[in-house]
Amino acid sequence: MAKAKTAYVCTECGADYTKWQGQCSACKEWNTLTEMRVAPAKAAAAKPRFDGYAGETSQRVVKLADVDLKDMPRIGTGTQELDRVLGGGLVPGSAILIGGHPGAGKSTLLLQIMCYLAQTQPALYVTGEESLQQVAMRAHRLGLAADALQMLSETSVEAICQTATQLQPKIMVIDSIQVMHMAEIQSAPGSVAQVRESAADLTRYAKQTGTVLFLVGHVTKDGSLAGPKVLEHMIDCSLQLEGSSDSRFRTLRSHKNRFGAVNELGVFAMLENGLKEVKNPSSIFLNRGEQPSPGSVVMVVWEGTRPLLVEIQALVDESHMNNPRRVAVGLESNRLAMLLAVLHRHGGLHTGDQDVFVNVVGGVKVLETSADLALLLAVVSSFRDRALSQSLMVFGEVGLSGEIRPVPNGQERIREAAKHGFKRAIVPKGNVPKEGIDGIEIVGVSRLADALDAL
Repeated sequence: MAKAKTAYVCTECGADYTKWQGQCSACKEWNTLTEMRVAPAKAAAAKPRFDGYAGETSQRVVKLADVDLKDMPRIGTGTQELDRVLGGGLVPGSAILIGGHPGAGKSTLLLQIMCYLAQTQPALYVTGEESLQQVAMRAHRLGLAADALQMLSETSVEAICQTATQLQPKIMVIDSIQVMHMAEIQSAPGSVAQVRESAADLTRYAKQTGTVLFLVGHVTKDGSLAGPKVLEHMIDCSLQLEGSSDSRFRTLRSHKNRFGAVNELGVFAMLENGLKEVKNPSSIFLNRGEQPSPGSVVMVVWEGTRPLLVEIQALVDESHMNNPRRVAVGLESNRLAMLLAVLHRHGGLHTGDQDVFVNVVGGVKVLETSADLALLLAVVSSFRDRALSQSLMVFGEVGLSGEIRPVPNGQERIREAAKHGFKRAIVPKGNVPKEGIDGIEIVGVSRLADALDAL
């Protein structure tokens, strides 16, 4: 048997070398070269590796309009929140990566889904971190129907593919990809080379057999996915399960999705019997006090395909330091500093000697610019120590010249606020509907000064 050829690839820039060296000559980074297996050139002409593949092995050229989409049905997971994040359900042959901090509920969520799907079609749950007894104890504690789900405790990718070829499951879970290994790679499980090659082999099996593949991934201390960046390029969907240990709510966000909208958000509640979907997420983020307090205002953000009402809080206090602090939780710190400069220039409010703290209630991370106007009005409310009305809703993007720019899906945001009982809305003039919306007063503004006057 010929000896497998290896190369050393930089994890930062992708440059490859024939032997290991301390520094990458291309990007000048240190200790970034990792060993990986190089497939022989004749492997491309070999027959498919996995048996039982029902598709065609010979590739032929077809027109895009002639591709039949009826053979790609969606598989419902039994959870509407997860189906929304995935874009409507599971697509056969897709590879889905779910990451999250320890204890976020990744294994619990997948075990619930697999027990539900196993009632109608063959499903295989492969665990490499826990024993079969531990998984069975969790299923018993959650009250799940575990009579049809097939379990396998294995960390060898070759053995997993061989077992899956015999059982031919429609859905398979790998928990987790960081503990999987291949015998051909001369490195420890969890290394860059092992994670890359293991994920590539499992994804190749899923594509050739039409199996839905779930991969559980670990995250680093800064929240990013552990392992090589190429791992996220291999898979079809990348989901992140987020949530703090002191909160029972979890948010599932899609960072990459080839079959649906990106940045779609699903909300779950961690209960004694597992993760349960939250049908109305706005209600849990609007649990405000009975008495209005300065520095608090409600805004509407657009998460994927739906509006979401969240509360933003600001605290402005006199600073005793040479450099006042600017702290933003759930928002970009750089954007906070920029908006404070706009407030000083076009609103006449100087905060250069004040500490400014901004927080989005509920642990939601706002990634769009529609929160600009709400942030500034919350800062003004805290600075003046005057509470805003609890029936007020605000959204809009603020430009550097003080203009208020319209945001996408403005009318749907206003309707969502009216549905939750809000009586007044300060929105960009470009988002004001022509015929109005029943039950809510809409104030359109075009400049930051107009929004301050409207308060």
